[in-house]
Amino acid sequence: MRFLGVNAIFHDPAAAIVVDGEIVAAAEEERFSRRKHGKEPVPFSAWELPEQAMRWCLDEAGVRPDELDGVAYSYDPALVPTEQQGQDPTWERLRTLYAERAPRFLATALPGLDPARVVHVAHHVAHAASAGLAAPGGRDGAVFVADGRGEAASHLAGVYRDGRLEVLARQSLPDSLGLTYEDLTQHLGFRRSSDEYKIMALASYGDPRRFAEELEELIRYAGDGLVAIDPVDWDALVKRRDSGAECTGDHADLAAGVQRRVEDVLLELVGWLHERTGERRLTMAGGVALNCVANTRIAAEGPFDEVWVQPAAGDAGTALGGALHLAQEAGEDVSPMRGADLGRGFDDDELAAVLERADVAYERPDDLAETIAAALARNELVAWFQGRSEYGPRALGHRSLLANPAHPANLERLNDVKGREQFRPVAPMVLAERAADIFSRGPLPSPYMLFVHDVAPDWRDRIPAVVHTDGTARVQTVCAEDDPLLARMLYRFEAHTGLPVVVNTSLNTAGRPMVDDPRDALECFGSAPVDVLALGPFVVRRRDAHGRC
Repeated sequence: MRFLGVNAIFHDPAAAIVVDGEIVAAAEEERFSRRKHGKEPVPFSAWELPEQAMRWCLDEAGVRPDELDGVAYSYDPALVPTEQQGQDPTWERLRTLYAERAPRFLATALPGLDPARVVHVAHHVAHAASAGLAAPGGRDGAVFVADGRGEAASHLAGVYRDGRLEVLARQSLPDSLGLTYEDLTQHLGFRRSSDEYKIMALASYGDPRRFAEELEELIRYAGDGLVAIDPVDWDALVKRRDSGAECTGDHADLAAGVQRRVEDVLLELVGWLHERTGERRLTMAGGVALNCVANTRIAAEGPFDEVWVQPAAGDAGTALGGALHLAQEAGEDVSPMRGADLGRGFDDDELAAVLERADVAYERPDDLAETIAAALARNELVAWFQGRSEYGPRALGHRSLLANPAHPANLERLNDVKGREQFRPVAPMVLAERAADIFSRGPLPSPYMLFVHDVAPDWRDRIPAVVHTDGTARVQTVCAEDDPLLARMLYRFEAHTGLPVVVNTSLNTAGRPMVDDPRDALECFGSAPVDVLALGPFVVRRRDAHGRC
């Protein structure tokens, strides 16, 4: 059977397709449209569909719209109360109207699709399925979803047994850990529903104790898997920061206080869930599950033996979850995710044709991994474009910008190249078998860069570019069995430098989505001071990119 999943309602529109229980493809619209996050996260954008992502998923699977057995739209307007507390009713009615008419919109975008095959799947159920049904190791276990909001709720706690979801707690709006974090993001001069990860980074520079007393009164665990959140007078705590203004110690302290308070409440929520279920494994999704620092505390201090987080935990992941949910409901034997590389890929001939059309000089080395390792050892910056693109917000060695971690100046260098705030860290990728020698506390292996780890003291001076101000790093482990080319490059880099670690950040510049196709890669390479582009088996060097050798 063939099931397409679609996320369109809030932000990060995306599509995914599941055929005979197997995840075939998943992609975010931003990678095609080159518009960050796909669209504005506002009610009047709810009509916008991920049309290019949907069509690509169908093409990749070789499925016509009329052959689909179902289309999951990850929002159920029937669950929206007549009056949403804390929401402008005019805008809410508009969003609900668009969601109700989604079957017609989808049938228009995909000629041949029967609108009757479109199923509204509850937003948090789709999130839950993206974790509970996609995680490796079986379809049983506790599941926790937390984000800004769904139709009428902000988090869901439940358990999967034999692939069926039992909801144990559902948090009603307006109380929401995710919306509180979004409010803080906006108050500190960043873009809500977009820049929350910047607040997590900023929090490491602050003192979480300064506002602890006030925040404990405002953000509380209420028992029975629920929270109680009072309106926060942010200005009474710290004056609002204008966008573009310098971040001060006050801003960092407030970020640290809210970050710590959210972590503490999340620990109480998952503790309750463990008491109710007795399960050893927890799977997580929702935008809050992209908070790597909170995830690490849940894994290290929480009661579950194992914690698995969906790599596309944000709203984009509901496209995959919706498709998996329909497949499971139809009796399919759903297979777990084998990796996050579910997007577009290009063969060698296609890549060579792009390079020829661009009229740039390139080479095809006998040993690409050695060539790139040597370039990194010389402290060159490398744009790395290999295989299928990643689904979710993390660059995981398919669309990455790589650097040598031994040089402390490379953090500032990369942030300058990408146009990012200097307080933001970059991440290490490390050979899986060497990770435990260097990193501790967070779960290992960590293939999706969703946890933070303490860097061993004797390594901090050896890989300073990837060590955050608090002595941690957001690690990605690389296994030779899963990614032999990337692993070989790391082996060769260690042979040159003695370091089994390379800096990995996303291949894009500020305000632009991650690179997805080879033309995007050439544009990024041409506009930023990057030394080498590894495009599949081909290498383009800045010194001779614009003239034939």
